[in-house]
Amino acid sequence: MSLLTNVMDHSLDEGYAEASARRKADGSAGLPRTLKSKLGLAAGLVLAALVVTLGAAEARISAPVVAKEREELIDRIDAETSAADALESDVEELRTDVEERRRKALEQHGGDQGGLVALLSGATAVAGPGVKLVIDDAEDTDQGGGGPRESSGFADTGRVRDRDMQRVVNGLWQSGAEAVAINGQRLTALSAIRAAGDAILVDNRPLVPPYTVLAVGDGKRLSTAFQDSADGQYLHALKESFDIRTSVSGQEKVRLPAAPSLIVRTAEPKAANTGSGAADTGKGTS
Repeated sequence: MSLLTNVMDHSLDEGYAEASARRKADGSAGLPRTLKSKLGLAAGLVLAALVVTLGAAEARISAPVVAKEREELIDRIDAETSAADALESDVEELRTDVEERRRKALEQHGGDQGGLVALLSGATAVAGPGVKLVIDDAEDTDQGGGGPRESSGFADTGRVRDRDMQRVVNGLWQSGAEAVAINGQRLTALSAIRAAGDAILVDNRPLVPPYTVLAVGDGKRLSTAFQDSADGQYLHALKESFDIRTSVSGQEKVRLPAAPSLIVRTAEPKAANTGSGAADTGKGTS
C-alpha cells in the first residue's frame, strides 16, 4: 500500500519536475520568444500547411480520373460478360442442333429398330416403372476398419467412391435395367464414372451427394434381382461396415432425360475376300 501511495503522490519523476522548473526559470519553456525562433516556427507551420494543401489538391484532381477509369473498367467487364453470355447461348443452340441430328441419324440407321436403338443409346428420354436407389455418405466420413474396400488404394472411409457407383450401375444393368441415370445424368454404353479427388464425375460432370440412381425396368423384379446380386450385397456390406446410407424402393413411374452428349459410331460389314489368291489356293487343293 505504501508503494501505491507513493506512486500516486509522485506520479511525475523528480528529475522531470526539476528540468521543467529550470526551463521556467530561464524562460526557455513555452512558445519561442526570440524573433528567429518565431520565424522558424512560422516557416514550419506554413510548410506543413502547404504540404497538406498540395496533397488535398492532387487527390481532388486525380479523383475524377480514377472514377472514370473505374467506370470504363466496369463497362468493359459488362461488355465482355454480355459477349460471353451470347457465345454460351450460341454454343447451347449448336449443341442442341447437333444432338437432334444425332438422334435423327440413329433413328434412320436403326430401321425398324430405330426406337430401340435410340432408347439403348440414350438418345431419347424414357419413362416407365423402375427403381429408385439413393446412396449417401455416412454421417461420420472418417470411419475406418476392415470391409469390402480394405484392399483398394483408397482410404476406408464412409464416403461413397466412384468404384462404388460403378458397381451399383453395373449391378442394375445386369439385373435387367433398361436405362439408368445418376442425379439426372443419363448413362450410355460409353459413359465413364471417374473420381477427381473426393468428387465423383459422370462423363466429366461432377455429382453432389446424395446420389439418386433411377433405373427403368420391372420395378419389383429389378429391385429384388439387384439386392440379391453380388453388387447389391456389396452395397449392403458398405452400409454395414461404413454406415453409408442407402435406400432402395420400387417406383410406379420414373422419368429419365436423354443423354446430354452422344457419340454416334457406324459400322459396315467387311467385304468378302474374292481375290485371285483365294482362287489359286482352291485350285491347288483340288
